[in-house]
Amino acid sequence: MKKNMAERSQIPTATTKLSNSPIQFYDIIFYILLFSLGLVIGITLSFFYLKDASMDFQLNQLSDFRASVCHPLSPPSTNVTAAVIRPAPPMTQHPKPSWPTKKNKRKRRDYIIELFRPAMTRHNMTDEELFWRASFVPKIKKFPIKRTPKVAFMFLTRGKVLLAPLWEKFFRGHEGFYSIYVHSDPSFGETMPSLQFFMNVGFLVRFLNQNEMKKGPENLIARWGEMNMVEAERRLLANVLLDISNERFVLSESCIPLFNFSIVYDYLINSTKFFVESYDLPNPVGRGRYKVAMAPLITIEQWRKGSQWFQIDRFLCVEVITDRTYFPIFWQHCKNDCYGDEHYLPTFVDMKFPDRNAYKMLMYVDWSKGGPHPSRLDREEVTEEFLKKLHSAIIMKE
Repeated sequence: MKKNMAERSQIPTATTKLSNSPIQFYDIIFYILLFSLGLVIGITLSFFYLKDASMDFQLNQLSDFRASVCHPLSPPSTNVTAAVIRPAPPMTQHPKPSWPTKKNKRKRRDYIIELFRPAMTRHNMTDEELFWRASFVPKIKKFPIKRTPKVAFMFLTRGKVLLAPLWEKFFRGHEGFYSIYVHSDPSFGETMPSLQFFMNVGFLVRFLNQNEMKKGPENLIARWGEMNMVEAERRLLANVLLDISNERFVLSESCIPLFNFSIVYDYLINSTKFFVESYDLPNPVGRGRYKVAMAPLITIEQWRKGSQWFQIDRFLCVEVITDRTYFPIFWQHCKNDCYGDEHYLPTFVDMKFPDRNAYKMLMYVDWSKGGPHPSRLDREEVTEEFLKKLHSAIIMKE
């Protein structure tokens, strides 16, 4: 009985061991699989690491080889015991590009300042290009920066500027309020001492530029009494217009100033008129020069005469260089004894802008002796009393 009881008590223990044995088997399988997975991952990572390390090693070897080629070693020493293996110099590393900062940022161009900067008159523009460039007119009258209006003194000469030392005294001390332009014959040397002052303080405008010289200077040289003299004036005006600060324009050849610069400047800048001599002269040197072929665009009743020298403003200057109506008529028909420089501008101004013209010029000219040229004053005639007389005559005229 006891033996049966003992056998019965041992049965649950065996049953418990048999029931636990499958669980341990599955655990073993799981751990084996987990270990295998980790082993595979480890081998894979090791493979890639060794591959990268091998590539880096090859690159380093190649870099060392190139460095050794670019920087050869010094000759080996004959003393073996003193020989030292010199390592290859490190590779030069290029600096990484940096974004612009306040220190290395490029300076911005100031286009307004560049526009107001006096233009170079030594250029290679043809007449067509020059006149087109000079015809630009801003529609907004108020300037975006402070602008000092200047008076442009233009000298249309055959050679040197006459009485240049006197003009030098006239201009000295008033820099920034004037511009100087000289339009001389192409055969005249520009390094003459009498023009040295004008070359330093202003701009020397030669008669022909390089492109025009190729066309043939014999067709462009201004000759007294011909229309190419008017063409020379227009070319001179176009060059002066390139400086946007030039407001008034004075054309002269052999004149001298009777007043100081301040008086002349204030009078011209504050004037609302331009000064072009223009009148009807019914005699052989007036209406007698009219060409019938100019009709009907220009009639004999509209034909005017006046002096070649003038004082005009920027508005009329642009109108003159852009004239494509009357100038071609003069160019075609005003030849030989027509003397276009005495008729083109007086006729043009009287026909188009009579209300803006003062119908006088600010220069003293003596025509009392007659002839095609005004009277020439000799050295003995230009006395202090004579100059005072001119002063009084001009003041009374005003």
